[in-house]
Amino acid sequence: METSLHRELKLLYAGHKAQSEVILAGYRIDAIARGRLIEIQHGSLGAIRDKVRNLLQTHRVTIVKPIIATKMLVKKAAKGGEVLCRRLSPKRGRLLDLFDEMVHFTSVFPHRGLTLEVLLVEVEESRYPGHGRRRRWRNGDHEMEDQRLVAIHGKHRLRTAADLARLVRCPLPSPFHTAHLAESLGVRRWSAQRIVYCLQQMGSLGQVGKAGNARLYRFA
Repeated sequence: METSLHRELKLLYAGHKAQSEVILAGYRIDAIARGRLIEIQHGSLGAIRDKVRNLLQTHRVTIVKPIIATKMLVKKAAKGGEVLCRRLSPKRGRLLDLFDEMVHFTSVFPHRGLTLEVLLVEVEESRYPGHGRRRRWRNGDHEMEDQRLVAIHGKHRLRTAADLARLVRCPLPSPFHTAHLAESLGVRRWSAQRIVYCLQQMGSLGQVGKAGNARLYRFA
């Protein structure tokens, strides 16, 4: 099911005159505008890795990747029914969440024909009780009715490895290890390890030695 959020982002990037839901080379394309293929990707970038790699052989591609920074949850009595309550979700997305998916996309990005537009968005998500006859809300027992765009709070256009590396510029010793990076960015160690992996695969970061069991890195 196409959500309002998906339609709104497609309209924002492709416009009213664009071809929409086009079959090309065996793939369904969200839109084609001014000779460029536009894909709105809410899910994992890894899920469209092979599709994008194949399309880049003959076309220019823009991937629009929304990251939900703020979400208002709207609970309804039933699908299309009355609103019971509204509350702000405690979950917060941040730009660095992109690296959780880039670990599966480094074989495609960067590419001279590829543009990655990362949006930090505020959305409203309406939900209703799941499993048909149940009337009471339970944790995880719901169906999403729709998501709609409320606002865009940040936009980052990435075309090169250097563009991606600029997302993690922060105070660091030289050389540094992943614990330094985790502390400086305010993320978990495993998240810092994913960031380092992505930047190393793209040539933005190089290993320069070890300190005990920790590998040391320096920006190229």
